[in-house]
Amino acid sequence: MGSIVAIGGGAIRTLATEPLDREIVLLTGKSRPHALLIPTASSDATDYPPAFDRVYGSRLGCTTDVLYLLGSTPAPRMVRDKIDRADIIYVGGGNTLMMMRRWRHLGVDALLRAAFERGAVMCGVSAGAICWFDRGHSDSMAYYNSDDWKYIAVTGLGLVKGIACPHYNSHTNGVPRREDFQQMLKRLRRPGLAIDNNCALAFSDDGFRVLSTRRRANAFALSFENGEVTQCKLPKSTQYTPIESLYLSGSR
Repeated sequence: MGSIVAIGGGAIRTLATEPLDREIVLLTGKSRPHALLIPTASSDATDYPPAFDRVYGSRLGCTTDVLYLLGSTPAPRMVRDKIDRADIIYVGGGNTLMMMRRWRHLGVDALLRAAFERGAVMCGVSAGAICWFDRGHSDSMAYYNSDDWKYIAVTGLGLVKGIACPHYNSHTNGVPRREDFQQMLKRLRRPGLAIDNNCALAFSDDGFRVLSTRRRANAFALSFENGEVTQCKLPKSTQYTPIESLYLSGSR
């Protein structure tokens, strides 16, 4: 089984997540891992790959590649070969709903699950964080109508159980994430995980770990009990904590 690093928010273009990116590279156990960027959620933005290459290539010593999935239909063999070759699969932020629909249409979801099973490190920021969970608290509808939209729960790949929320200490278009996520958990009666900007949750065979580049950036486990949502701040540690201690029903 592979590892997962879900980054709540922070721009790789500004090196805001570089300490987290270093941990991702270490998790591969390789001196020069192959890192693949999948920028589907950002509509295959052309400024993403150069920034990714500067961090993962020039600074962290990886060989890098990018997988574009929008526009014309990519060759299935090319898509499979790029994913099969990757030690690190990094998914960028953006429109989670559009990304997941495109992945399922092309069969990329199955290829990513297979990559995780063979041991790849699956990671990313925002949309690229919540896609690994059962579901994610998403602002995708704001991409279609910025004046009239609501947060939605988008179905992910299910590699980690529960509902995840990135940017927990932030907002989209002035609409706070924290309050809306808690209301979503009440409606769905499910546990959740919340990740602040500049913070990440890492999962491996050894358990889970909270990583942060700012002192006030944290991750939280939320549970639904007796009609109310309770929140617990997860401890930051250099060691992995057994997954059983994380309140996330059927965590792995």
